[in-house]
Amino acid sequence: MSNDDNQLTQTLGIEVPLICGAMYPCSNPELVAAVSEAGGIGIVQPLSLTYVHGYDFREGLRYIHSLTQKPIGLNLIIESSSKKYLDRVHKWLDIALEEKVSFFVTALGNPDWVVKKVHSSKGIVYHDTTNKKWASKAFDGGVDGFIGVNNRAGGHAGTLSPEALIEELAPFGKPIVCAGGIGNATEFSKIIEMGYTGAQLGTRFIASKECSAHADYKEAIVNAKEEDITLTEKISGVPVSIIKTPYIERIGTHAGPIARKLLRGQKTKHWMRSFYTLQSVWKLKKGSTQGTNYQDYLQAGKSVGGIKKVQLVSEIVADYASVIKRSSQG
Repeated sequence: MSNDDNQLTQTLGIEVPLICGAMYPCSNPELVAAVSEAGGIGIVQPLSLTYVHGYDFREGLRYIHSLTQKPIGLNLIIESSSKKYLDRVHKWLDIALEEKVSFFVTALGNPDWVVKKVHSSKGIVYHDTTNKKWASKAFDGGVDGFIGVNNRAGGHAGTLSPEALIEELAPFGKPIVCAGGIGNATEFSKIIEMGYTGAQLGTRFIASKECSAHADYKEAIVNAKEEDITLTEKISGVPVSIIKTPYIERIGTHAGPIARKLLRGQKTKHWMRSFYTLQSVWKLKKGSTQGTNYQDYLQAGKSVGGIKKVQLVSEIVADYASVIKRSSQG
């Protein structure tokens, strides 16, 4: 496969079918810009940009654009029980379009209203999905492609293997980006051979020199093995992939009996998830910026097994790009 045949590179105007996934709290502006400048595309995570890194949203986008003239994207989580938060999402979308962002990755909820607004500006929308059920809803909403989040992903992982997930999503006839477990160029080559259009990396880019995460966090990723990745319910009320540390082993990974009951209730589950999220927003920020001296959560996926050192973003992207180059020559 060459870039001339790749829907992701062709529609987004990028050189390598690699996305730096939006990460709270690790998506600092310099990382987003570095991935785009290297030939992939960096995705802005709005709360990381504003709450963690302290930028006014519009000025943050302009700062990133000052670091690279190449395309960037924006992540929008569009399901929330909070009207105040959803109002903010609408504002972020409007500002991003005004600032010439043309690629959007939506997560949760029905993306139809995002698609309508973005398509009117000739932009592109992909939707995070973990299975056929949610992909069908996004397909009906008019999305241009899918980010297939598998059971090897960091953060909110899916339940299906990369192989099973592409089998479920392929009938929709949309390009599918593989998210989860892609720690090196060899693993990238495998998912391209499976039929994925490209890859979304998170953990691999945390272990980069441009990422502002604490050195302890990066070292923990480099030193971790696949079996060190575990799921916890204590960040958002649904399973999230993190590195198992002595602290995590001590506090456990399951919600308590009262929390579990509230998470199962139709009327109480959104409240309980919001409660967890409000707590974790602060804890994840501290864990990322203060490292393992601060005993908290370090999100990571099973790609840790393929990550051997902290590198420049340009080196990482070039390594993955070599797969496409070899494929087009062979």
